[in-house]
Amino acid sequence: MAGIVLSAGVRSNLLQLQQTSDLISSTQTKLATGKRVNSALDNPNNFFTAQGLSNRASDLNGLLDSMSSGINTIQAANNGITAITKLVQSAQSLVSQAQQTSDTAVRASLATQFGAIRTQIDQLAGDAGFNGTNLLNGDNLTVTLNESGTSSTTVSGVTDTSTGLSIAAATNNWADTAAISAASTDLTAALSTLRSQSQTLGSNLSTVQIRQDFTKAMISTLQAGSDALTLADSNEEGANLLALQTRQQLSTTALSLAAQADQNVLRLFG
Repeated sequence: MAGIVLSAGVRSNLLQLQQTSDLISSTQTKLATGKRVNSALDNPNNFFTAQGLSNRASDLNGLLDSMSSGINTIQAANNGITAITKLVQSAQSLVSQAQQTSDTAVRASLATQFGAIRTQIDQLAGDAGFNGTNLLNGDNLTVTLNESGTSSTTVSGVTDTSTGLSIAAATNNWADTAAISAASTDLTAALSTLRSQSQTLGSNLSTVQIRQDFTKAMISTLQAGSDALTLADSNEEGANLLALQTRQQLSTTALSLAAQADQNVLRLFG
């Protein structure tokens, strides 16, 4: 079957109409997706560069949960140290009272209260964990700080039980002054240890928080860079669509006129 022969004018206008339709379709896709680069066919360089930036942003975003969990674990430990410090100070108050009296019954009562505080210290140290990690019960914490895993910080755990802090039980119900003095010495050393631990945790917490803020800023930068390579200007694309629709109407009119010109030739044979 022979093909349909079109005149040069009709074929030219038909080609223009087809090209305009393709441009309209492309512009509508950009408006629908909000992107001027939707595949490697649109712009290979921008597409793959933007994809690389987005992938890294996604990897970093995955680290934020780990960092947040690490921060909460450190804060839980610090809260525990703060509470244990108050218990130690309460124990010091009991020791001070015992040093001011020679009544063995009163000393025995204070020694019993001292023992109760030691028990509370042990229980509090055991309750200072977060998500299965307890820095006051000997657990270590490692927080990964970059997507390649080459940067990390490790927080070493301590044992802040009464035994770990070297707070000995009240001997002989504090009947003798030497036992009370020994308890006072233990508590002073424990308090110094707790303050040092709190400073260390504070430094570790600051480090992780700074890296968390940096990671958030880096994710924002990467996403902005990716968007700059692919996002479309909706105002510009809207204007392009309007211009293309006008061109389509004009091409349709031109195609109609070209067809009419061919028909005029046929009338010469009528």
